[in-house]
Amino acid sequence: MQTRVTEMLGIEIPIVQAPMGWIARSALASAVSRAGGLGIIETSSGDLDAIRSEILAMRELTDKPWGVNVAQHFVRDLDGLFEFLVEHEVGFVTTSAGDPAVLVPRLKDAGVTTFHVVPSVRGAEKAVAAGVDGLVVEGIEGGGFKNADGASTLVLVPEIASRFDVPIVAAGGIVDGRSMAAALAMGAEGVQMGTRMVASVESPIHDNWKQAIVDAAETETRLVNRNFRPAMRTLRTEKAARLEAENEPATLGIDSMMATYFGGDMEAGLAMSGQVQGRISSVEPVETILRSAWAECQDVLRELGRRVGT
Repeated sequence: MQTRVTEMLGIEIPIVQAPMGWIARSALASAVSRAGGLGIIETSSGDLDAIRSEILAMRELTDKPWGVNVAQHFVRDLDGLFEFLVEHEVGFVTTSAGDPAVLVPRLKDAGVTTFHVVPSVRGAEKAVAAGVDGLVVEGIEGGGFKNADGASTLVLVPEIASRFDVPIVAAGGIVDGRSMAAALAMGAEGVQMGTRMVASVESPIHDNWKQAIVDAAETETRLVNRNFRPAMRTLRTEKAARLEAENEPATLGIDSMMATYFGGDMEAGLAMSGQVQGRISSVEPVETILRSAWAECQDVLRELGRRVGT
């Protein structure tokens, strides 16, 4: 089974790994690419020196396709990063957290396949007008940075698919083959997984965070900074619940975030997570996650085809 996403990106399985700050580094991204999906290196951490090293490391870790996300709001030197990506022949980029007209035309002129991440129909209109090759359509139920006024994947994907003839990667609420099949039925031609990748063996974050995802219900996330930027969907902790209730801008230092990400202190910073955490019951290797999801997706689609045929 092929889609425009697999053909355009040269991958076997139409699963893209989400560009999670400090998490989407070479260890995780290369594992996703080696398993047949598309690994992505993040820039939302803003740590560009480390990110450049991670991009270079990908060449050593895999000969499979991979890409980079450029989170425009968090990158201090967009021109320098653009030049680095072109110099090192990065073939696929997703842009996000900013106006697609700023980078998309430049990337396209440089021969880079470019998707833009959108949380709304209006965002999709702007991205298509800027000349994107495709869209990552992100529902509000997903973890991490969000548009607080966004809609769910179930609402956004079919609406955007009906309006624009570009490949869509559905993001938010995707965790396995059944949810993947649902996304394809709505008009997507690939999916993005974030929370499921956080709770993988190759994910670099602390085991406490991974176990918290496994233990959590779908109701146990919080939307912090709902009335400010950036809004964030996180695991429910005492800190996250307090910040959501206070309705004040959440200011978190790098030390507190690192204490959560790599020290395992779940009350120090904020642990991003989507509502789909309620469907994750174990920490699995990336290859198991991708292969089982793709096999189940195709089984589900075949079964639906049989039902329709009868």
